[in-house]
Amino acid sequence: MSFSEEIANFTRKATNNADILVRETVLDIGTRLVERTPVGDASYWKSKPPAGYVGGHARANWSHSEGSRVVQEFDVIDASGSASISRILASVPVKAGGKVHFIQNSVPYIIRLEDGHSRQCPPGGMVAVTAVEFKGLVDAIAGSLK
Repeated sequence: MSFSEEIANFTRKATNNADILVRETVLDIGTRLVERTPVGDASYWKSKPPAGYVGGHARANWSHSEGSRVVQEFDVIDASGSASISRILASVPVKAGGKVHFIQNSVPYIIRLEDGHSRQCPPGGMVAVTAVEFKGLVDAIAGSLK
């Protein structure tokens, strides 16, 4: 094998590993955010919920975009989070490296949830806790690559 072929193989492997690292990081962060988002439970409320209230709207509104932030509120309920995780999974390209990725939630009350408005939210919020975990998450994924 020539030197130029070795360089081409190294470049291909490094690019593939970067794509895998970015894709898995985005998917893991998205999953963590969805799963940490509290699902409304009216039994905790001081006031009576609206007729027909079902929790899961905030959890249903996590989404991924590439290149720029997309502000879109989905008119859906997803108490389990599975539809949101599937939507994020479907939107992250296989060739994910070298791009800017956004995971966002456009419900108007998401910051209040992050700041502890819900007793069900993890201490420290959803996003802040995930941000603290970011470096360890990336290190673990990178360490698993060949």
